[in-house]
Parts: sequence; C-alpha cells; structure tokens
Amino acid sequence: MPRATNGPASRKRRKRVLLRAKGFRGFRSKLYRYAKDAVYKAQQHEYYDRKKRKSQFRRLWIQRISAAVRERGLTYSRFMEGLNAASVEVDRKILADLSVNDPAAFDAIYDKAKTALEGKAA
Repeated sequence: MPRATNGPASRKRRKRVLLRAKGFRGFRSKLYRYAKDAVYKAQQHEYYDRKKRKSQFRRLWIQRISAAVRERGLTYSRFMEGLNAASVEVDRKILADLSVNDPAAFDAIYDKAKTALEGKAA
C-alpha cells in the first residue's frame, strides 16, 4: 500500500504561507522553508506592535501638548498639574487635537489651568 502524504492539504498550507509572505525580499517570498520563518516572525512583530502603538500615540500626544503649552509659557507637567487643580477632565488625545485644530478652545483650557495654578500657589 502506498504512503499517503495528504498532498492537497500540504500544498494548500504551503500556498497559504507563501501568499502571506508576498512582498518579502528574496528567498523569503519564494521558498516555503524561508517564507515560513519570515511569516512567523512577522506575526510576532504584528502582535507586539499592536500593543506598542498605544504608547507611541500617547508619546505623540504629549509632544504636541507640550509644544503648544511651551508657546504659551508653561511646561507640560505644570500644565497637567493645573488641569488637575482645575478639575478639567480632558484626555491627552483630545488636548493634542485641540492644540492643532482649534487653538481658541485650547487657549480657554490653558487659561483655566493657569488660573488654577495661580490659585493653588497663593
């Protein structure tokens, strides 16, 4: 009796891996042996970078807020302290968006934070 290797399923599995490796350079997109490792590594990066994206966006928002606040004469940490003192609950994403797209609204929030800081110091 001949040995059954389940050829159609193996071919389908290999084809699926090679399709995922499309666009990789060199052997990594042509040969199954190398494409398998490349796809596995790419999936690891894909998973990890989904987690990393959150902290990268937070850093971007903080940079934007810091730049907008420094133009007006405060530091980022003092501004956030003022927001806490004024009980303004606006997250960093919204603050960054306001600083870029709606400076008038950001100025209003900045003024509240600054007056709360001055009241706290006195």
